[in-house]
Amino acid sequence: MKRVITAIVLIPLVLYLVFAAPPALAVAAIVLVAGLCFHEYAGLLQGYGIDGAGPVAYAAGLLVLLVPDPGLAWIVAIALIVFAVALPGRDVHGVLPRAAATTFGILYIFGAWRAGIELWRLNPHWLFFALVINWSGDTAAYYAGRRLGRRRLAPVLSPKKTWEGAVASTVAAAVFGLLYLSRFVPGLAFWEVLALSIGANLAGQMGDLAESAIKRGAGAKDSGRWLPGHGGWLDRLDGSLFSIPVVYFWITRPWLAH
Repeated sequence: MKRVITAIVLIPLVLYLVFAAPPALAVAAIVLVAGLCFHEYAGLLQGYGIDGAGPVAYAAGLLVLLVPDPGLAWIVAIALIVFAVALPGRDVHGVLPRAAATTFGILYIFGAWRAGIELWRLNPHWLFFALVINWSGDTAAYYAGRRLGRRRLAPVLSPKKTWEGAVASTVAAAVFGLLYLSRFVPGLAFWEVLALSIGANLAGQMGDLAESAIKRGAGAKDSGRWLPGHGGWLDRLDGSLFSIPVVYFWITRPWLAH
């Protein structure tokens, strides 16, 4: 019941922020959510004996989110700065794990949300699609898994996930994508909508398992307690951190740039 109530509260808020909020407020909301996700990620790192949530990490995340056209030079600079900040201290064996985990977290979370900002600027419907493609799949997987689930998908990482639930998630995502994009982003070929919907959903399922692996390694059940019935922000958005970049790269096709 908590899960349903939380969703009822969040859905109107997401609709407002994506489609109706002033641009500054929408971007500020993304910055806030990205910061909360990173805060929870940093908390999980402590389960590995790694402290990677200093002010420099959050400042680097803001640069990734807000600097106009952040190119490769910015990413390299951020990685080097984070590594330099990780150097002080008596535990020389912790320097590389601390720098690597922090840099990964910045790209994993703030990088994904930067792609979300760019999607929103291209067309708010793209960002909404990238978010809901996972939420619709999660819902289908939850109910199908409870009723039909027999074969475990990844028993070590997430014992409750099943192959039946994963298939139901992909089918639900495909149906949602075909209905939503044909209505709000017309002009796309049927095969492209289908491929994008399935690809984004599969990426989201991989993101869910990736966060489960991080939590298992840290000995944590949830990343936080912000969202009753869901856990933390990272728990709710772990799939989106993988699906949003997939949608962004498909739409912008950077590999075709000259």
